[in-house]
Amino acid sequence: MQPTGSRCLVTGGGGFIGSHLVDALVGANDVRVLDDFSSGTRDNLPDDVDVVDGDVRDADALETAMADVDVVFHEAAIVSVTESVKEPVRTHEINATAGLAVLEAARRADARVVLASSAAVYGHPERVPISEFDPLQPTSPYGLQKLALDRYAAQYHDLYGLETVALRYFNAYGPRSAGGPYAGVISVFLDQAARGEAITVNGDGTQTRDFVHVDDIVQANLRAATTDAVGEAYNVGRGEAITIRSLAEEIRTAVGSDSEIVHTDPRPGDIDHSTADLTKVRANLGYEPTVSLADGLRDLVRHGDGEGDGD
Repeated sequence: MQPTGSRCLVTGGGGFIGSHLVDALVGANDVRVLDDFSSGTRDNLPDDVDVVDGDVRDADALETAMADVDVVFHEAAIVSVTESVKEPVRTHEINATAGLAVLEAARRADARVVLASSAAVYGHPERVPISEFDPLQPTSPYGLQKLALDRYAAQYHDLYGLETVALRYFNAYGPRSAGGPYAGVISVFLDQAARGEAITVNGDGTQTRDFVHVDDIVQANLRAATTDAVGEAYNVGRGEAITIRSLAEEIRTAVGSDSEIVHTDPRPGDIDHSTADLTKVRANLGYEPTVSLADGLRDLVRHGDGEGDGD
């Protein structure tokens, strides 16, 4: 399922998901990273990785990074919905326009592209679990930007024969995300529980999410890099829903904390329910999630990472 003997480019390779991908690829492949380290860090990277220090929007840096590449894992992005609402033009330049440039550079290099899409492309789902065939109705600039790139990838396959795969991540969590753009409810709850503070749940806590460990996201990327089922988009989640109230209780147990769980005002525009239907990704990529939420949380507590999630 894993590429071997290939020259692989990971954009955003110093970040949360990108750096885990780099770790999985090194040794069996020649790995290059394109990153300006505005959110990621060089400390996440092994020494034997070729680093192009540059912005993914920089045409020269992208061309340098793309030289003689076989597979591109495009992870560079601004993943904050809030930031996309505040700065839709700037985030579009990074999330959509630069992503299109990556596809075009890959077309010139005849390199496969595996790109990070998002469950945000679905917006408020009509039903759960959410299938890839359900309506795509993003409710934020971020979701719209990811949808544009998602659809461009399919079109580049249809028009030019470029091998592309878009992976729609659900709520990602794991080591190296704390404090970064992916840090979210898990990170906040872990920190509150560790400090013995009240764990604050927005709304009544009945809203559900599908939390997927970064190891499983890496698995999906590696399978996408070698599959024959290209030109498609796939959900990447665990396929299991948990309420935010139950998540708070699990984190409290994992930490061994006696923190009180309190409820605050709901977040405006928050999606009520989100769970991935994994039928397509299982059938076409052979993907199967391996890390349970309980095990993932225990691992984070053991290592003191206080990691988080990203929509």
